[in-house]
Amino acid sequence: MRYDALVVGGSFAGLSAAMQLARARRNVCVVDAGAPRNRFAAASHGFFGQDGVPPLKMIADARDKLLAYPSVKFVSGSAVAASSDGAEGFTVSLNNGEQVQTRKLLLAYGIQDGLPDIAGISERWGKSVLHCPYCHGYEFSGRPLGVLFHSGHPPDHSLLINEWGPTTVFLNGGDGPDAETRAKLQSRGVAIEPGRIVGLEGAAPQLAGVRIDDGRLVPIEALYVVPHTRPSSPLAEQLGCAFDDGPFGPVLRVDGMKMTTVPDVYAAGDLSMKFTNATLASADGLMAGVSLHRSLVFDA
Repeated sequence: MRYDALVVGGSFAGLSAAMQLARARRNVCVVDAGAPRNRFAAASHGFFGQDGVPPLKMIADARDKLLAYPSVKFVSGSAVAASSDGAEGFTVSLNNGEQVQTRKLLLAYGIQDGLPDIAGISERWGKSVLHCPYCHGYEFSGRPLGVLFHSGHPPDHSLLINEWGPTTVFLNGGDGPDAETRAKLQSRGVAIEPGRIVGLEGAAPQLAGVRIDDGRLVPIEALYVVPHTRPSSPLAEQLGCAFDDGPFGPVLRVDGMKMTTVPDVYAAGDLSMKFTNATLASADGLMAGVSLHRSLVFDA
C-alpha cells in the first residue's frame, strides 16, 4: 500500500507528528531505529507532566498510545535510502530489504553528538558529562561544576552554568575567551583552568574530577560540553534537501510549515532546530504533523 505519510524516526518529534496524522485518520507508517539521542540519560527533566521519567519509558508509552490507532504501522529498523516517485510521492528502502511507498515524507531521525576526544567522556555522557543545564543542572545544584571551553562557545555559557554551582572553565590548552570575557567570568567567581586535560576520573558514570597534564586533579562532579552534531541518517542529503550552518552543526532547512526545500518532505525535531531539547522536539513534531496533514487536504 501507499501510505499518506511515512515518518522516519520514532522519538519525541516523530511520535508527536504521527499522533496528529493518526488522529486525522490518515494511514501513517513510523520507522524507527531504536537509538534516540537522549537514550544515555537516566531521566528526562522539564517535560510537562513527565519530570524525572526515563526518556526511553516516555518514548515506549507514547508509542503504545500511538499504536492504539488502527491506521498506524510501526516498523523497527532503519531507512537506508529514499527517492522521489514524481507526482506519486516517495519510495523509502529499509535495512530489512522492504520498500515503503508514501505520498508525503516526514524526517524526524534526529542527530548524533560528536564528543571531544578526551578519555572518560563517552562513558559519562548524559549522566555526569552534560550538555543542557535546564535538563540536568538541578540534580547537581551547589556541587563543583566544569565547562569545557571551545572557540564556538557563546560568551555567556559559562556564566549560565555558574547559576547551578561553583564553576571552573577548562581551556584544555587552548587560548580561551578574550580579555573582556575573562574579566567577566572572574568577577562572577568562575575559575579558569588553562592546562591540557589528560582525562576524567572517578567511578563512572560518576565524575570525581578532571586530571590536568601537570598531574593535578581539579575536583568537579559534572562537566558541561557542547558537542558537534551531525544528522543521524543521509536521507535528507539523498533527497536534495538544503542545510544551514547551525551553532553546533548542520541544520536541515525548513519553512514556517516545517517543509524542507524539497516539496512534500517535512522535518521536525533536533534535525531541523538550532536549539534542542525534548519538549521543543515534541512541539516541533506536532507542528510538522499538522502541517503535513493540511497539505494532504488542501494540496490534493
